[in-house]
Amino acid sequence: MAAKAPFSYTAEQLFDWIAGKPDFVLLDVRNEKEFANWYVEGPSFFPYINIPYFNFMEDLQESINMIPAGEKIRIVCSKEGSAKYVAEQLTANGFDDVGYLQGGIVSWGNVLAARLVTPASAPYSLYQMIRPGKASCSYLLISGPEAMVFDPSRNVDFYIRLAAGKGAQIVRTCETHRQADYISGSLRMAEKTGAAIMVKKEDFLGADFVFNQVEDGQILSFTNNGPQIKVIHTPGHTIGSTSYLIDGKYLLSGDTVFINTAGRPDLGGKSEEWSRFLYLTLTLKIRNLSDDILILPGHYTAWDEANADGIFMDTLGDLRKKNIAFHFSTEHKFAEFIKANLRPQPAVYAQIRRVNGGWLKVDDEEADVMDLGKNECGASNYGKVGVSAEKNRTSD
Repeated sequence: MAAKAPFSYTAEQLFDWIAGKPDFVLLDVRNEKEFANWYVEGPSFFPYINIPYFNFMEDLQESINMIPAGEKIRIVCSKEGSAKYVAEQLTANGFDDVGYLQGGIVSWGNVLAARLVTPASAPYSLYQMIRPGKASCSYLLISGPEAMVFDPSRNVDFYIRLAAGKGAQIVRTCETHRQADYISGSLRMAEKTGAAIMVKKEDFLGADFVFNQVEDGQILSFTNNGPQIKVIHTPGHTIGSTSYLIDGKYLLSGDTVFINTAGRPDLGGKSEEWSRFLYLTLTLKIRNLSDDILILPGHYTAWDEANADGIFMDTLGDLRKKNIAFHFSTEHKFAEFIKANLRPQPAVYAQIRRVNGGWLKVDDEEADVMDLGKNECGASNYGKVGVSAEKNRTSD
């Protein structure tokens, strides 16, 4: 009986599989350094192994012997070709259910998954767009024939299709700040839809594109009397960081506050000064909001921060209890925490900030490379948070 030929699968399919009950082994054939730096992550556990492509070239049989026999195998590589080659070798050596990722790891980096935040009976729809390859979240708000998007990624067609499927057109694209970890889709969105770009000017002074300034306390609205969106200036992560309060219920907090920590204030090279701004934002502007307000962040650290519906969201009241960023009684202690919980920012962040200001032009292939890798926007090294929180609770 002839061996079953390997097949290709999409990044969207991969996310759906690992968001459910994965029944396969994921084989990553990138080199050890690339694999250690960034890999596929999802809400469910699944076996994930790394055997570099060149191992298969140098000693095919030894490499094959390292793969569990009789299992379904799904292969990932940088651009697709290496994964396809390995898939062909596996099927020729007795594996009968082998797939390889279309477009390689880049396609995983750009995939989006939509989660409906608002109840189905609500008069408007708010979606959280999870980007698992970046551990980031953007948002789409639809009211009647109009829609607004917040912090879109470059995969703008996804937002446009979702809005169109609900009978709406995107009329505004709003930025919470000038991103450093990924290339914003706002310029592309404006070009494709005519949407107005809405930003706080402090982050975009001299930007090489047309934008509309938003101001603290300003109300954005739809023409059909949909939900109002209040602009709240929340500096700290950047000097122009802005949060958007939708219908008095949902706060899109950008990189100001996450589920377990706050955004790092050093990306602009002014850690000490911006730490103070962030501390004042958390203790004055955000802390004075109602406990019932639901916080929807721009990033997450791990999938266990998601709720039962797979949405990264929690009430401000709960965050006040569990988020370390709210547990410092003085500006000095907060600044010490920030300093102790920062990792070096990736060198590419400086270039991405230039792209997002319109000063550096890159093609799609360059942008894909720049966009690779999990974000480094939180004031946390993913290890010290719990220890630091306990230390500061007892010393305050």
